[in-house]
Amino acid sequence: MLDILAAYKIHGTFFVNGTNASQGKELYKRIVSEGHAIGNHTYSHDYERIYTSIESYLQDHRKLETLIYEETGIRPKIIRFPGGSNNTVSHRYGGKDFMRKLIQRMEEEGYQYFDWNVTSKDASSACPSKDTIIEAVLKNVEEKENAIILFHDSAAKTSTVEALPIIIEALKKKGYSFSTLTEDSYYVHF
Repeated sequence: MLDILAAYKIHGTFFVNGTNASQGKELYKRIVSEGHAIGNHTYSHDYERIYTSIESYLQDHRKLETLIYEETGIRPKIIRFPGGSNNTVSHRYGGKDFMRKLIQRMEEEGYQYFDWNVTSKDASSACPSKDTIIEAVLKNVEEKENAIILFHDSAAKTSTVEALPIIIEALKKKGYSFSTLTEDSYYVHF
């Protein structure tokens, strides 16, 4: 994905998870050095761990924040909650009111969270078809002045990488521009 974005001279926002692997640390550095935004998506992305208590979430969040800072010199103030801010999986672990309390706490700590208003549907199965991803994005971006598009970039998401250039070209033809997210950006909250 980084190579594709570089070829099109586009900057994106990557909400990353944690890894101590050297390859992962190099990706954090590359994201930042190439002008992309980096955000915190929790170290573990383990729903049971992060959504059991506010303190559990904060520990996991801070672990990734420290790692990103050590590798890039940046402490991201933008976050994306695993499953989105309206996920119901958290009910199993922290109760039905857990996400409301977590959102309030993270906002008090000065973080801006982002949900999305367009999904690429690349998380709907292990590897949905390229055409499924293209159709989902192009159909759902219609009539939106501002779109925050959700993509996933794990190694298994090969069709996402195949779809990305086609999506970029189609959106450019429709007059869309691309930018990174900051604390002051347009945001979507579920």
